[in-house]
Parts: sequence; C-alpha cells; structure tokens
Amino acid sequence: MKRSLQILFVALLSVSLAGCSESESSSNDNTAKTETVKKDYTYQKKADKLENSNKKLKKSITKLQNKITSNQDYLSQHNQSQYSNNNSDTSSTENLAKLDYTGTQEIIVNNNNPNFSQEDLTTTKGAWQTYGDLDNLNRATPANALLNVSLMPTDKRTGLTWNPTGWHNKRISSGWLYNRSHLIGYQLTGQNNNPKNLITGTRSLNSPEMLAHEMDIAYYLKQSNSHYVRYRVTPVFRGDELLARGVQMEGQSIGDDAVHFNVYIFNVQSGVTLNYSDGTSQI
Repeated sequence: MKRSLQILFVALLSVSLAGCSESESSSNDNTAKTETVKKDYTYQKKADKLENSNKKLKKSITKLQNKITSNQDYLSQHNQSQYSNNNSDTSSTENLAKLDYTGTQEIIVNNNNPNFSQEDLTTTKGAWQTYGDLDNLNRATPANALLNVSLMPTDKRTGLTWNPTGWHNKRISSGWLYNRSHLIGYQLTGQNNNPKNLITGTRSLNSPEMLAHEMDIAYYLKQSNSHYVRYRVTPVFRGDELLARGVQMEGQSIGDDAVHFNVYIFNVQSGVTLNYSDGTSQI
C-alpha cells in the first residue's frame, strides 16, 4: 500500500512539473511577442517623426524657392526699368520728360555718350557760348558752349534778381528749397543774371548734382589754355509745366575723353512733393 502511494505521488509530481514548464514556455513566448511588437512600434514612431520632419523641410524649401523666384522677378523688372531709363532715346526732350523719379536723382543717357556731331566739336572759331530764346511760356531753352579758360569770369559775382518760371521758394529744414539754377554754371562763362540761362531748380539739383560736373569741367579747363569742352545743358519740361522735371547735361572734351558724359538729373528734393505745373510744393 505504501509503495503504491509513492508511485502515485511521483506521477502527480511529474505532471505538475510538466505543466509548470509549459506555462513558463508560453509566458516566455508571449514576452518575446510583446517585445517584438514594442520594437516594431518604436521604429514606426521614428519613421513617422522622420516623415513629418521631411514634410516641414519640403515646405521650408518650397517657401524659400518661392521667395527666390519672387526676388529674381523683382530684380529682373528693376534692372529692366533701370536699363530703359539709362538708355533712353534722347532724340527729343519729350522722351526724357516722360521719365519719373524712382529714387536715383542722376541717370545715364545714351550709354553716357553725348550727342555731338563732328561739326559740333570743331574749335576753328575758338570759345563761344549761346543761349536759346525763352519759349512762349517764358521758360528757358537749351544753352550751348565751347568752353575754354578764356571764358571764365574774373569779376566778383553779383546777386540774382530774375525769377524763372515756377519760382515759389520757401524754407525747408535744410535751407531754401529752390535756387536760381544756371544752366551753364557761372564759374564757366561768367553768365549770371541772364534769364535765358536760369531755371528754378531744387537745392539738390543745383548742388551737388550739377555742380559736380561743373567742377570736373572747370578743373580740366584750368590745366591748359588749349583745353576745350563742348557743353550743352537742356532744361526738360513736361507739357506746359512751369517747373522743369530735370536737366540733361552733355559734355565732351576736345581731343580726349577726360570729360565725357551724357546724364539726366531729376529736379527733386528729398522730403518735398513738388507741383511741377506751377512750382508750388508741400513738405
């Protein structure tokens, strides 16, 4: 009887151990599966994160490309506008009068080449100066000269009394708004209170813009008594306006290119809106 009970106990113990082994094995399998799922999920999260980052990067690239394209379009239009202004047909002052000021007071005309013929550049008659008659609105017209040191003044300059068309002067923060601007500067010919040589010009038109070219010419002429400069200054009016929109200045030294320019200078003043029809203004 005792022997039978021992055999039965051993048998039950074996069955119990086998059950435990199967349970542990099943538990281990489930753990492995769980770990595998976790690993797969982790990789998926990383993949999703990377994809979202790529989407943001693509948006940034697209935005940057659009900005670059926009800037290129702007530069293209700006350069085309500048090219048009810098290479304007100067066969008539009407074409220059159509130009609007866009932030640059002086622009180059005809690739900076003055429109003088060979006959215009002859020195056979020596130095000379001529001033066009006032037009039907009393406005100045082109002034021409073959400059030489012999034309330069020796007398002291006197005050100006002639009021050119558009003369509505007033004080602004930098001083007087307008000057009685000489077409051909006093230092070059000694012409002073000559109505045919005066226009209403802003301070910035007169100085530094026009003065800079006049100083270059004066310096060149003083280097030698044999130096000559063909010079023309044309006031540019739009329609029947009394205040000039600007002036065209052309200069060419004879026998060399020490002086060589063709420019258009806008008659404007920073911080002031000009009424070109009559010369009145608003700050």
